[in-house]
Amino acid sequence: MFDNITKNISKIFDSLSRKKSISEEDLNLTIREIRIALLEADISLAVVKKFIEKIKEEAIGKHVLKSVSASQMIIKIVNDCLIDLLGNEKSEINFNTSQPAIILFVGLQGSGKTTSCAKIALKLKNKNHKKILLASLDSYRPAAKKQLELLANKIGVDSLAIEENEIPYQTTKRAIKHAKDFGYDALILDSAGRTSVDEEMMNELVEIKKLSNPSDILISVDAMIGQDSINVIKSFDEKLKISGAVITRLDGDSRGGVALTIKESTGCPIKFIGVGENVEDIEEFDPKRIASRIIGMGDVVSLVEKAQEIFDKDDLEKSAKKLASGKFDLNDLLNQIKNMKKMGGMSSIIKFLPKSSQIQEHLGKLGNVQKDISIQEALILSMTKKERQNPDILNSSRKRRIAAGAGSNIQEVNRLLKKYKQMQKMTKKFGKIDKNKLQEIIKEQNIQDPSQLNLKDFM
Repeated sequence: MFDNITKNISKIFDSLSRKKSISEEDLNLTIREIRIALLEADISLAVVKKFIEKIKEEAIGKHVLKSVSASQMIIKIVNDCLIDLLGNEKSEINFNTSQPAIILFVGLQGSGKTTSCAKIALKLKNKNHKKILLASLDSYRPAAKKQLELLANKIGVDSLAIEENEIPYQTTKRAIKHAKDFGYDALILDSAGRTSVDEEMMNELVEIKKLSNPSDILISVDAMIGQDSINVIKSFDEKLKISGAVITRLDGDSRGGVALTIKESTGCPIKFIGVGENVEDIEEFDPKRIASRIIGMGDVVSLVEKAQEIFDKDDLEKSAKKLASGKFDLNDLLNQIKNMKKMGGMSSIIKFLPKSSQIQEHLGKLGNVQKDISIQEALILSMTKKERQNPDILNSSRKRRIAAGAGSNIQEVNRLLKKYKQMQKMTKKFGKIDKNKLQEIIKEQNIQDPSQLNLKDFM
């Protein structure tokens, strides 16, 4: 997702920041390189042209070349223009309506519509604490209703009971009554799709819209179809007045041009983006945070929010207390590995960090980090409870048994133990920290970066 454009723009800005002063020629070259990066990201020529003109206008208006921090000003201008291109403000699901809030999902067949219904239901359940009912209106595609029912069971939300030989209008009516009778906060209607936009489908959707009066009409769009998605959105918007788009399979499109173009080309805001195959792999679309990621500044806030949704608060507090006491065993390391997997693995976490493209390049040279983590997990799972709690008892015969159980070798076991001892040593140091003295030092020295701290100063 946005890998290519982030990589290209990060290189442009890195080159710019190394210059002591910036000439008019430097500015023109930077703008030209940004233009190429946008075109390579599959953004339409008309949108790119407008975007570049805005950057030029802002740069000239703010007298960038005469500024002492010209490179930083250019980065800020590009960031601001990107935010504006992406829609400026975050667009959320409209719950400012009588219960239940009805969300009508539309889109072409194969765009990931049904899966997106489940993903958004899970997001609203976990983050917004809403009681959700899912209902499939697709009586044309074989097993479509069963698919939604299975997804609902998987994420722990309710789905409308399946009635055979029921037309979409009847199912909509029954779903609304059921949602009102049982006090649901939101009803998500998964409408039937077609392989292409046709009059029959549109007429059916218009009737469903009149009956349900939805607070949101979301269109599911596959990022892999590129700029064709603009025409799809316009076709649906003409008849239904779409309130938001959900971009699916954005993880499979490293260019991400469709996400950068939709708001400018259609006026339709993006509300969610699908970033993986799992039901948890969906993100709310925040223009400011996405722009920050694209220019290589990262998005740590979204990373923290994602962690808060996935992790159990009580478990995290127990782990924090244990680490604060200076205790750390292989069970704790295993929990860290499992938590990383819940977050989508190392590569998923890195995408939220500043300079993510450089970090990924660096890790690529070091080898397959994710593979190493999987081996470490397998080795720990091959140990007995006693061995995890006290790794010091691991002799040669135990190591051979563990390695064989994990399909690995003794060298990998030794690597794991070395890593564990390093982490154990670090937690023991932090366990001895005088918390009050730490706060005093941070306040007195105005330390922004924890790496500036010397542990010896307050132990």
